[in-house]
Amino acid sequence: MRLILMRHGQTPANVAYTMHTTLPGPGLTHLGQQQAAALPVALADEKIDALYASTHQRTQLTAAPLAEACGLQVLVRDGIREVSAGRWEGASDHASHTAFLDLASGWPAAPATRVPDGESGLEVLERFDGVVDEAVRSGAEAVAMVSHGVAIRIWLVARALNVTTEDVKRRELDNTGVVMADRASDGTWRVLSWAGLPIGPAGDEPRDSGPAGQPLFFAGKTNW
Repeated sequence: MRLILMRHGQTPANVAYTMHTTLPGPGLTHLGQQQAAALPVALADEKIDALYASTHQRTQLTAAPLAEACGLQVLVRDGIREVSAGRWEGASDHASHTAFLDLASGWPAAPATRVPDGESGLEVLERFDGVVDEAVRSGAEAVAMVSHGVAIRIWLVARALNVTTEDVKRRELDNTGVVMADRASDGTWRVLSWAGLPIGPAGDEPRDSGPAGQPLFFAGKTNW
């Protein structure tokens, strides 16, 4: 199965450098709407059988133009929502962003660690896995999911054989950035491309980022 993971379009919280992970969350900026409208063209060569979005309104608004173009219903699932920022919710200072992202980036080694007043890495993976497993069981050949920067990266590090924590630390995933992954017959996952750039068996150093928006994750910028 081909899994097309997409980050939502730009939000006012992105512009303000604010962590916003509670539901329903902010909508899209004008740029975010333009980014969402560009997705059907960017993915025109993909035959998408099912389209999922998280329970945050920003992902559903991002998915809407693609759903219309593909003649699909958006399947809303809580399992692919953003990682809870816990006590850092609403923070816009660099120290808070760094503290949260450092904790999340440590989950591969210590998945039971919990975000203060939030969730653990194990809980994030369990809920994300549930939605991916649903898609696999559906028998669809290609599934698109509009999710969130941190959640996508955490899942890829844990489940893709050719992606490591260091890989995602140096890879940008802009608003509406796309990651393509394939599931082998043995159930393992490999990333094929990240923001349009192919990734080899052990990962390759990227030279570019997603189609639009600001670069966002471990480089000290917000990814909500």
